[in-house]
Amino acid sequence: MNIENPKEKNYFTLKNINSVIRFLTISDILILSGFGLITPIFAVFIVDTIKGGNLEVAGIASTVYLLTRSLAQIPIANMIDKIKGERDDFWAMLIGSLVFSCVPLLYLLISTPGQLYFVQFIYGLAMAFAYPSWFAIFTRHIDREHEGIEWGTYHTLVDLGGAGTAALGGFLAYKFGFNLLFVLVSLVSFAGSFFLLGIYRKMRIGYVIYKK
Repeated sequence: MNIENPKEKNYFTLKNINSVIRFLTISDILILSGFGLITPIFAVFIVDTIKGGNLEVAGIASTVYLLTRSLAQIPIANMIDKIKGERDDFWAMLIGSLVFSCVPLLYLLISTPGQLYFVQFIYGLAMAFAYPSWFAIFTRHIDREHEGIEWGTYHTLVDLGGAGTAALGGFLAYKFGFNLLFVLVSLVSFAGSFFLLGIYRKMRIGYVIYKK
């Protein structure tokens, strides 16, 4: 007779995952689903609303974001690792999340390629603070012997959220314009960022000293 292990049930609904992993997963579902509304049509926004905007400008904007994030992540992650305890990780993650939640609102204020590149720089820098910290906390609190299923559950739910919003973003932009869409994305992302407050008391406290 086969007896099911209760720990193997309900991962899709996050019931058998500890609270830190649950909050981190739900937060990312909201944040990445929100940004999933604009990612597929971002180049259209640039061409339609930026003076001199074209596919070249869209490519450079993506490069500025990725280059900033790539170059900043390692020194920021190294700084975070040198500080004892998890509270610094938490604040870096939260502040970074709040800053990049403002990015869609900043898109409403720009009209030139230079302004777009500056916003992309802020976006990349915010992500460089948020995601090394997010991954560090997730790694420390993941349920041992269930790493595969919990990472799989996280990626499945986040990807499903992104899939659900990709087509919706195009519909909303077509029907109501980019302004409403960007406000909506920012609100959803802020909701996901504030969801991170649920794990603050679970963070391990350490002294703010640097390792040699």
